[in-house]
Amino acid sequence: MHHLPRFRFSLLMVVVCALTVSLNGASAEDPETRPKVEIRLSSASQLAKGEINFDDLKFDIEKDGAFDESMWTERLKTINGKNVKLRGYILPASTYQDRGFKQFVLVRDNKECCFGPGAALYDCVFVNMVDGNTADFATRPVTVEGKFVLDSETYKYPGGKGPRGATHMAVFRIEGVKVK
Repeated sequence: MHHLPRFRFSLLMVVVCALTVSLNGASAEDPETRPKVEIRLSSASQLAKGEINFDDLKFDIEKDGAFDESMWTERLKTINGKNVKLRGYILPASTYQDRGFKQFVLVRDNKECCFGPGAALYDCVFVNMVDGNTADFATRPVTVEGKFVLDSETYKYPGGKGPRGATHMAVFRIEGVKVK
């Protein structure tokens, strides 16, 4: 019975992801003409302090492609299990309330990730607040602090297949201790 909130949260995310794909599936945007964004990895000193960004989470995968653990980069393996600080946006559809929630999805930005074309599997991180800590919704960017975990099991689509052949809703988790 204690897994029921996690199940409800996972079920909600399946619905959110499925709706997002169906609403945005007919995009006329051509990937060849889309502006290229410069990748800015965290420096060695930032990584040593646990300061990461969403570019540090990138790995090679086709949009809506099947995920395999062999896709994880050495950088991801290095930060796995470490305490980190990651800045992003709280996905509004991932919360049931405005204040005091224990789970949410942190996304790269509030325009493309999970809302439109171009979102990738590495553009979202499930956050589970631990040790009695909670978070409050904000429309501005927030910084989440906690233990970063590579997780290829918890957020698989039911039956292993989601929209357009994707196999996972997410592959990253932060066990959050603070959101500011």
